[in-house]
Amino acid sequence: MNSIFGYFALGISLAAPIGPVNAAQLNTGIRNGFFHALLFGFGALTADVLYMIAVYLGVGQFLTTPFMKTLLWAFGAFVLIYTGIEALISIKKLTIKMTKGKRTRLRQSAFSGFLMSLLNPLTILFWLGIYGSILAGVSDQLTNTKLLVFSGSMILGILTWDFFMSVLSSGAKRFLSVKLLKGVTLITSIAMIGFGLYFGLKAMDLMF
Repeated sequence: MNSIFGYFALGISLAAPIGPVNAAQLNTGIRNGFFHALLFGFGALTADVLYMIAVYLGVGQFLTTPFMKTLLWAFGAFVLIYTGIEALISIKKLTIKMTKGKRTRLRQSAFSGFLMSLLNPLTILFWLGIYGSILAGVSDQLTNTKLLVFSGSMILGILTWDFFMSVLSSGAKRFLSVKLLKGVTLITSIAMIGFGLYFGLKAMDLMF
């Protein structure tokens, strides 16, 4: 049980650092509400699970080839910059009762989370590094069933953080002023654009 709790805590600690996905999820919750933020997190987690499976099957090395790394950095840059700019443009329309305005389909939020995580090179490097190291360290000591349980504990930890982020972002509209909400949206939007520019520079470095 201590090991299960340890992997659960690891999942939370790995999901907690503020990066492009967390910034986008926070932005989604502020703009569209709890369920949109939660499904955004589920979408991102789906991509995480795909990469976990890829690492487990040993195909992770394919993702580190120069061509794939360049492609992923470039697509990640496009998605982040586009999303950040779109959020900046929508700031003027942000109100406390924004959920009564233009509706975004729940599946669109889930797909956005999936796409952002799937095309985020940091996600790939993270799973190759962290999960790959875990597999290398315990694969000889654990059965497939125990490895599945521990992996599930990590996923549960990530889900717990996603739920917390969803509550935080959607609840912010009830307690914060419009001006402060716009400030938070501005910061998270700039953060996404900043990560996107960084990804773009990494892609250029690999190409040239």
